[in-house]
Amino acid sequence: MQVEELFKPSPIKEFTPLPRALLGPGAHERIGAEAKHLGFERTLVVTSGLRGTGIVQRIVDQGKHHGVDFVVYDKVESNPKDYNVMDAAGAFRDNKCDSFLSIGGGSSHDAAKGARLSLAHDGRNINEFEGFHKSETPDNPPHIAVSTTAGTGSETTSLFVITDTTTDPDNPHKYAGFDRAARVTLAVDDPVLYYECPIDFTAQCGIDVLTHASEAFVSRLDFTPALGQALQATELATQNLRTATWNGRDLAAREAMMYGQYIAAQAFNAGGLGLAHAISHAISAYYDLHHGLNNAVLLPRVWAFNLPVAYGRFALIARAMGVDTRGMTVVQAADAAVAELVRLVRDLGLPEKLTDVKQDTYSKNRLGQGPTEFYRRSREVVGDDADVDRITRHTLGDSCTPTNPKESTYDTVRPLVEHCMNGSLDDLL
Repeated sequence: MQVEELFKPSPIKEFTPLPRALLGPGAHERIGAEAKHLGFERTLVVTSGLRGTGIVQRIVDQGKHHGVDFVVYDKVESNPKDYNVMDAAGAFRDNKCDSFLSIGGGSSHDAAKGARLSLAHDGRNINEFEGFHKSETPDNPPHIAVSTTAGTGSETTSLFVITDTTTDPDNPHKYAGFDRAARVTLAVDDPVLYYECPIDFTAQCGIDVLTHASEAFVSRLDFTPALGQALQATELATQNLRTATWNGRDLAAREAMMYGQYIAAQAFNAGGLGLAHAISHAISAYYDLHHGLNNAVLLPRVWAFNLPVAYGRFALIARAMGVDTRGMTVVQAADAAVAELVRLVRDLGLPEKLTDVKQDTYSKNRLGQGPTEFYRRSREVVGDDADVDRITRHTLGDSCTPTNPKESTYDTVRPLVEHCMNGSLDDLL
């Protein structure tokens, strides 16, 4: 089924079941007991390694106390690559494992989800599962997903995002897959595990939460079950991200971001996403930049792009962000939401345009085993006509584009991409 066919106007919308979850401080201490209860005997741990934190070893040791044996695959990269998925599936087979435990953010969870789908289909390449509901069996190994960041919410969604490295190196491809069979068996969110998250990584992941929430809230799917969660997640993220970033041991802020992540992901799992995600997928494919970092640059521009078709929704977003909209018109309140987002990005010290981002100046490339060969080949953002053109074309083919509230064409999206690369946020104020 083509993306355009899936999102044709219809009175029938799908709400996908969500996995069981343990949420709150100390939840990670129950992982070993839960794994034993689920029948785990020999488990593949899929992770970036989280070096310097001790988190992986603590969880593995706890699981061993309950009689579960573990094999660790710790080479997952940011923007997980197809070979990460297939290597994890190979490690699962070679070590005769029966279950998965992913530890980290969306990259680790998505790699494990992909490996499970591959294993359930006799080792088929994960790239064959791009798109919607491509699996032919719901039966695959059980999976506990433990989040160490407040960002993607992959532990509660049916979505996985993979970089296809088999394409032409000059035209790399990052795609989203959505499959009911990709849901994990148990999600574990414990804000105590976020304490070790670096400052810039906390901010970037937190902007991803806001991106999920706001894109689901204004999506053209307009799915009622998603709207309340999306708006509350917007409030949780915007009211707590500054504190979580600059005072990372503030448990209340970390816990608020945990809940924001979780319900924002449930919102977009039902309500869809938009151009910020579509453009970010393209940026990550070509430059291997962190998804949340991309979103920090993209989201203010995408909000401004979408304002004319969603003033009312953005006025509500402004109120959720804490803006006093009394005495404002709906249009003024919507404009105030964009201004408040610009303030948030600046308060977090995040880059304001893509050409400001340098590969070696932020935490992403210090995770996992990198830099890998794919990472070494990735380019810096130049922002010239060729750069803008290739990102625009990738964006228009992304599965998140059709649910953007404003119609997206080459002529409308290209100036948006160009501004993300080279423009000033002052232009939005």
